[in-house]
Amino acid sequence: MPYLSKATRLLLVDDDVELCALLELQLSAKGHRDVALAHDVRSAVDLLGRSTIDAILLDLRLGREDGFDVLREARQRCPEVAVLVLTADGSVESAVSAMRAGAFGYLLKPLAEHELLQNVAHAVEATRLRREVRGLRRIVGDDAGQGTMVGASPAIREVRDVLARLAPTDATVLILGESGTGKELAARTLHSLSPRQAGPFVAINCAALAPTLLESTLFGHLKGAFTGAGESREGLFAAARGGTLFLDEVGEASLEVQAKLLRVLETRKFCRVGSTREEETDARIVTATNRDLRLEVSEKRFREDLFYRLFVVPVSLPPLRDRAGDVPLLAELFLERAAARHKRAAPALGPEALAALSGHTWPGNVRELANAMEAAVLLARGGEVELDRLPGIGVASAPSRAVVDLDAALAGAFERFESEAGDEPPPLKDARDALERAYLTAVLRRAAGNVSVAARLAGRNRTDFYDLLRRHALKPAEYKH
Repeated sequence: MPYLSKATRLLLVDDDVELCALLELQLSAKGHRDVALAHDVRSAVDLLGRSTIDAILLDLRLGREDGFDVLREARQRCPEVAVLVLTADGSVESAVSAMRAGAFGYLLKPLAEHELLQNVAHAVEATRLRREVRGLRRIVGDDAGQGTMVGASPAIREVRDVLARLAPTDATVLILGESGTGKELAARTLHSLSPRQAGPFVAINCAALAPTLLESTLFGHLKGAFTGAGESREGLFAAARGGTLFLDEVGEASLEVQAKLLRVLETRKFCRVGSTREEETDARIVTATNRDLRLEVSEKRFREDLFYRLFVVPVSLPPLRDRAGDVPLLAELFLERAAARHKRAAPALGPEALAALSGHTWPGNVRELANAMEAAVLLARGGEVELDRLPGIGVASAPSRAVVDLDAALAGAFERFESEAGDEPPPLKDARDALERAYLTAVLRRAAGNVSVAARLAGRNRTDFYDLLRRHALKPAEYKH
């Protein structure tokens, strides 16, 4: 069971003086001696403004006063602080209402000591996570998710650095990455950081249109150029003048369209379908693909000359499985955005949900995570994301990579024992230490060196987890991607 560290500060708000003394004693017995007490709304609100609070235990009935006033004030002054509501058996409905208003969870009176300690530890961990997310947002910018690549992992920081260096130029950029890694967002980031930011950003998915329709959409056409062309239209190369034209999934374009794209890149000129008059475009061309274009070239499905025109400055986007440390930040961000979009309160990410999210391999990458968080908002029954409200997450038909990594680590540890021990088995303590070290190594590798994520995967609080790492001389920085 995770217990509280001495560094945490709790606020207990209840008009029952004897109960407050008992709870304070129970927490103190487990090594926690920093509990602020308040018996009415005014005292509680006053304490909120005095120091940093890590979790709040709140009775909704404070004599003749309403504990909801404290909850509302807490959500306004320190929205990252998790609030646990204390309630009697007969008032569960009000506790559920409190969770809908932003409470982290509720406990029924009389309180069982182990349940109290476990829930408070989880609330403290949730508060710390939210503060960590807020700190990361300061690093990546408050507009995270709108026009920037979000994350603090080394892999995504490198992508942001490359995009920032390319943005002031007019170089043709090819963005590579699996489906769902954020290729269009990377293109928008390039545009927003460039001198062209006041111009149009025009995007098209080359895989979404038939070859003839893609050609007329890109280059425009004259009236009567083909059946159905009832009037002349300009294409996207004309519409993107002074701005950026983003061609997503360029590897899906037909060879005929590829030939015309090559000419635009070489001469900055094009002809509308049905016309022989050349027009000019100064649009910056940014392309993207999830295909291996070298393979496509070797199999004659992609023009080699166009490949070398596009492959001037390639930017590779990492899959989400290679930036596991960014999952909590992205999940919180997508939760808040989905909640705002649907005009609902954002549910909290508890330790179990975070462990499931961090352990998932994300074949659909960032797009899959965003969709999972939208589903969590729409299906939420209370104030916390539940595992059964995360379709396809947490329970997999095949073993997750985290399990595979752990199996390999433990198997390796057993093999070393057998080879080193000879006929004599090692002492049980040595075996336990070696297996524990193998387990911690596997978890750190899975979490990309992020201690918060690794601790959640291991089901331990960060303080205990750091103690384990020190005992085995493991350095998280060595496991960062």
